[in-house]
Amino acid sequence: MNIVDTSGLIAFLNDEANADIFAGPIGNIRKLLVPTICLYEIFKFAKQKQGQVLPLTETIALEAANISINYKLTMADSLIYASAKIANAIVWTQDEDFKGLPGVKYYTKKIKTLK
Repeated sequence: MNIVDTSGLIAFLNDEANADIFAGPIGNIRKLLVPTICLYEIFKFAKQKQGQVLPLTETIALEAANISINYKLTMADSLIYASAKIANAIVWTQDEDFKGLPGVKYYTKKIKTLK
């Protein structure tokens, strides 16, 4: 299972320099989970690609609170990371806040240059 965070989804949708990194997990719809917290920013993606929507549950919320305390992550990042842990998914991201966390595939954000 995979969760591509909002920065990775936006990079893919906008064909940014790192778009190809996120294309694999996004293209594998059966293994793509979309946390509820990401819906605002990726509504268009969820509607077009029909990735599975992962609802915010009490279990995820409580796990996110612990993650926020332990890793000093924001609420949104904590909810995404907790969703991944509970769903046994990998977080694919270029958000530096996730860098170095277990179960995360982090890629440095690149600027697409004109040729």
